[in-house]
Amino acid sequence: MSSLKVINNLTSANLELISNTLKSGDLVAIPTETVYGLAANSLDESAVQKIFKVKGRPADNPLIIHISNIKMIQEFAVDIPKNLFKLAENFWPGPLTVILPKSKNVPFITTGGLNTVAIRMPNHPMALKIIEHSQLGLAAPSANISGKPSPTTAEHCINDIGNKIKIIVDGGSCSYGVESTVISLVEDVPTILRPGVITKEDIEKVIGETKLSKYVLQKPSVDSTVISPGVKYKHYAPHAEIILIKSDINKFANYVNNLTDFSVAALVFDDEQKFITKPCFTYGLKNNYLSQTKNLFNVLREIDKTNFKTVYTRCPNSDGISLAVYNRLIRAAGFKVIDLDE
Repeated sequence: MSSLKVINNLTSANLELISNTLKSGDLVAIPTETVYGLAANSLDESAVQKIFKVKGRPADNPLIIHISNIKMIQEFAVDIPKNLFKLAENFWPGPLTVILPKSKNVPFITTGGLNTVAIRMPNHPMALKIIEHSQLGLAAPSANISGKPSPTTAEHCINDIGNKIKIIVDGGSCSYGVESTVISLVEDVPTILRPGVITKEDIEKVIGETKLSKYVLQKPSVDSTVISPGVKYKHYAPHAEIILIKSDINKFANYVNNLTDFSVAALVFDDEQKFITKPCFTYGLKNNYLSQTKNLFNVLREIDKTNFKTVYTRCPNSDGISLAVYNRLIRAAGFKVIDLDE
């Protein structure tokens, strides 16, 4: 791959360059309010194939199509229910992905072989300008190596895939730091498949009853069909093994401090380091869930710079916004949880 170009302002010339790159079937890493996305023309099969190749992403893991206005949705979805427009009015642009029946325009490679399509409108001025200028719906999973912590800065993208693509658009740090909430509107009851900062309670205020998929907190079987990204495979994991511990800080500290293994570290909430005698990382305030979402992937990447083999991690709550943090951590841990309260 030729030398990488990092763009930090969207001049007319830069917008034209980005649009032409996308239209020619190449990839561009772009910022969103959730994480950085690895963008390609969602209707170009060969371009989408490059996403899977660069990331090392399983072919049955569907991609999300990013749009810049509500009219674009008609190109990618059919049989659009009224609930879509209610959700869009309240949460778009924003960190909410909606799953709908796909149109015949969308190639199956983009949808992971499914008859449904995932769509969202990101709330980041650079992403919206790029989509609007190119007039393309952009398939854009996280711009990292599949399974590793998602990128929340341009530097993360450079470190992960900078030698494999032509352009990275630097839009600063992502506002939220975890991927969008995903809700399916093809079920009898609207179903949240992946939690995010838009919560079940937020959504129910707009469209009424929803339910959580069992896969939000459980591991799907190998042969399960899932219609949302970030569900079926191990995700978000650093090189070190993550093990979640359910307990209060005193039991957690007693357990970790008494370990004789010198290759272990702890991951706790801010201000809890004073209880820990092992090397320690923090990922946000215990009762400030947005601080946890914003810091989580950053600290997992910091752990990747060390030689620790195991990181014992304070388990967050599993309701509201904190459900998104728990969902990411339990997948990073490969569903390994120690409950000291049992």
